[in-house]
Amino acid sequence: MNKNQKTAFITYQPTEPEQKAIEAFRESRRKRPSAPRMKKIGREEPGNVNIDVDHANTNVGYELLYASLATTSGDFANGILAQLGNICPDEGGISLDGLNFCLAVVDGIKPQDQLETLLAAQMAAVHCATMKMASRLVRAENMFQRNHAELSLNRFTRTFAAQLEALKKYRSTGQQTVKVEHVHVNEGGQAIIGNVDRGEGE
Repeated sequence: MNKNQKTAFITYQPTEPEQKAIEAFRESRRKRPSAPRMKKIGREEPGNVNIDVDHANTNVGYELLYASLATTSGDFANGILAQLGNICPDEGGISLDGLNFCLAVVDGIKPQDQLETLLAAQMAAVHCATMKMASRLVRAENMFQRNHAELSLNRFTRTFAAQLEALKKYRSTGQQTVKVEHVHVNEGGQAIIGNVDRGEGE
């Protein structure tokens, strides 16, 4: 960024529609803080990835995470993290960007109970598979690859639409009440993805 660009950036005044959009965004963030991101911690071994909430206070971070997953169960939260991590592979473990994207999708759906969280996680998984097939379709080098990608893409998009309808129907007919209370996590607590031995205090 050159000097003129820096000056333009500093002196720019949002238009009235932009300012309204910014205020609405900030108000939305104040009403419902986003779930914290996850980060890798510690030494990794083949097939194992240790992750923790990326928050200044571990307890607060996990409470926000649990609230976004509409649960008070550590087993449920760890299970969702592990399952979402498994669909976001990367060299040496999982793609943290992929996992955080999936968690953001779940958080954006704003599940009201664990059933909605499960459906939201499945929707995130189907969306990822859909975009992967879309990428393969545009990169197909022969008719077989094109047909396979196109068929899978159509199936995934129909599945996602069905999931969305199921969520709307459940919310319109179900009577679910969620009360998220204080969830205590010992300082240094962490979620673990992979086959690892839990030490004392975990």
